[in-house]
Amino acid sequence: QVQLVASGGGLVQAGGSLRLSCAASGRAASSYHMGWFRLAPGKEREFVAAISWRGGTTDYADSVKGRFTISRDNAENTMSLQMNSLKAEDTAIYYCAATRFFTNLRAGAVDYWGQGTQVTVSS
Repeated sequence: QVQLVASGGGLVQAGGSLRLSCAASGRAASSYHMGWFRLAPGKEREFVAAISWRGGTTDYADSVKGRFTISRDNAENTMSLQMNSLKAEDTAIYYCAATRFFTNLRAGAVDYWGQGTQVTVSS
């Protein structure tokens, strides 16, 4: 079992920045590939970013590429998402997730979900 706790959401003006964190705990938590998804009102869940368990491979949705950066610290069992140049359309609940298979992340076929953190970008 792996437990994920997301934090760092909040209200920010367009063009601003936020940093989300996801704390992982449980058996072999640092060996999981991890990622971020978001869910906006009236929209389907959207893949945002993923990082392999060693941190050597990353993947981003086209909508956030160049603005968001995913990273992880396995010594601390944490994953982060640095979000810059935020836009109103980035407003959503952001969820962290973990999976044994990296290629499953973009498809949302994950093993564990965090509880979500709200990000609101005012225009």
